[in-house]
Amino acid sequence: MSRKRSEDPALNKVIAGRYRLEARIGEGGMGIVYRARHVLIDRIVAVKLIRPDLRGETHLRAWMLREARAANRVDHAHIIDIHDIGETEEGELYLVMEYLVGTPLSAEISRGPMPLQRAVDILEQMGAALARAHDLGVVHRDLKSDNILLTARGGRKDFVKILDFGLAALAHDPRLAPKGAVFGTPEYMSPEQARGETAGPQSDLYALGILFFEMLTGRLPFRSADRDTLLEMQRSAPAPRPSSLRKDCHPAAERIIVRLLEKDTRRRYRDGHHLLEELKALQRSLPSQAWDKDAQGADVGAPQQQLPPPPPPSRSANVTEWASRAGLFSRMVSRAYPGTKPPEELHQAVLSAWELASKASGLEGELASHTRRLEALERRGRALRAEIGRKVEELAQEESRALRDATNYAEQENTARTELQTAERQAEIASQKANDHERHGRADRKVYEDAGAAMALVQVKQQDLKTKEAKRAAREATAKDLRKQIEDLRAQLARYAEALEEDLASGRSKVAARAREGLEYEEQFERVSRLVVSQLKGKPECRELLTEFIASGAGPASSAAVSQRQLPPAARQQAS
Repeated sequence: MSRKRSEDPALNKVIAGRYRLEARIGEGGMGIVYRARHVLIDRIVAVKLIRPDLRGETHLRAWMLREARAANRVDHAHIIDIHDIGETEEGELYLVMEYLVGTPLSAEISRGPMPLQRAVDILEQMGAALARAHDLGVVHRDLKSDNILLTARGGRKDFVKILDFGLAALAHDPRLAPKGAVFGTPEYMSPEQARGETAGPQSDLYALGILFFEMLTGRLPFRSADRDTLLEMQRSAPAPRPSSLRKDCHPAAERIIVRLLEKDTRRRYRDGHHLLEELKALQRSLPSQAWDKDAQGADVGAPQQQLPPPPPPSRSANVTEWASRAGLFSRMVSRAYPGTKPPEELHQAVLSAWELASKASGLEGELASHTRRLEALERRGRALRAEIGRKVEELAQEESRALRDATNYAEQENTARTELQTAERQAEIASQKANDHERHGRADRKVYEDAGAAMALVQVKQQDLKTKEAKRAAREATAKDLRKQIEDLRAQLARYAEALEEDLASGRSKVAARAREGLEYEEQFERVSRLVVSQLKGKPECRELLTEFIASGAGPASSAAVSQRQLPPAARQQAS
């Protein structure tokens, strides 16, 4: 970055009247990410603002909106939570996400090949998240090691969070991309993406193959400094086998990688559920041993905090302290002007402090009530999305098995049809031979027996073909019925999500308007505080109360800093 974070003009800015930007923590292809604090409920969040130079790119703005809607619709434990989305008064799009502290998968891979158990555990979590996303019509499209964060949760290491659905698109509405655009990271891009085709669920599975290869070998399967060369390798070059780089590579793991990295989408796994079945079978076959210690007993794989933990909340945000400060101001004035009326400006300042404290207290209660209602609405929405998501996932698992069964029966059907055709040809030959014998008056019993056996075999093969056809048709019908149930649930989810977003947007708009009013009160109270301190800083009789005021840490930090600078030397020494 050409500019130091400390010089970022967005720092300390309050977005939508609720999120105060505290620190710049990252920058991606579309936006700048800040650590922020919800000023009403003191929740730490991450806020993404669209990059200033891209604000005019309407399709990128649409993608950011899609990012929140897509991730929210999926609502999976291993996909980053989206709390809020909207536009500032200046027309700046923002996205509010959960604040995560952990290690990018890319940093762990840079340390070298991972133990198989660990790599499979990480891949299984990614696969579960993507299977749910694909069930709901969401494709990530830019899955890579930088977009996978390993956190610690509930005492579990390597809790996976998939980040940045910034290029995600609803599978049935891919029209947001500019015509002819090719998006993604070349090292993880699927052959179809490299050809400029629309990315689908199979593209994400290909990226999982790259990631699995990378975790087990410590390197990418395709490497080149030239983008065009790399894309051509993705399109046509066969991937190296992991065992060529890691001699102890488990054969089942290698089979999974090879299948994920097939150039033809039809030769990859049918879907994420199909992959998960094989991953879980591999997990069950592996010895149960801890991967978090290496041969020398050193810790490996423990998530490292890439971001410092957020600071404790500033007490300036707590308006319940304002009445105490107003009381201190009244006591200071009483000591400074015993028995006499203070200057009118000072008198009005103290009155304003009491009035602002009263207004702010009432407003804080009102905002707390509004915020609780919004949080309750969000919880209900999350619970319903999770419930529908689980139902869709269960149905999709059944559909996946039904479709795979149908494919197997179709293959058996083709084999049976070929066998029937062979049997029919053989029966025709046998029948012709028997007819020839009959015309010439021959009485070769074996010829007639062979003809009868051939016809019987044809009947057996016909029945076998009918059985295979019936089984395939039954599984296809089951899959079709399951698909209808899935589509109905997805439509229900879409309708609910739209209605919920309208309710949340309305509530957030009200909260934002009231919160901005609260910020105005805060600014006014800070000005009043400065005025009182400036009027009384030279009064020796107020020294003790001024010291108490500073030591309490109650008011805006800037006021405390100003007042401390303006105190007499003795008071500054006590305050320090």
